[in-house]
Amino acid sequence: MKTNETRVPTRFEPETRFEVQPAPAANFRATEVTELERLKTRLLKERLARIASLNTNVVLRRAANDAAAVAWSTAFPLLLFPALFEEKARVAQLQAARQSQVRARSLDLLAA
Repeated sequence: MKTNETRVPTRFEPETRFEVQPAPAANFRATEVTELERLKTRLLKERLARIASLNTNVVLRRAANDAAAVAWSTAFPLLLFPALFEEKARVAQLQAARQSQVRARSLDLLAA
């Protein structure tokens, strides 16, 4: 069986090497995370210093985490976090107060 193969002559050039510069381990956005965490911790401590309730403590921590998550998705998380945290903390405290009232009424009904 005859095939119509045309041989193509191959020629290899000398091996080429490149200098590779590794990228920095942390980009700019990664440093913002630590700044955002510091800001979140500071504002949360300030808010918790004014509140003594254990239920409110948990709710405020959750509000701070929610605000941080929403702020992180924006272009300026450090700028927006304080306002988001204040809004979410206020709503969380109102909800915790309502929940305490309902719990107290429920205990009164059960005691009667």
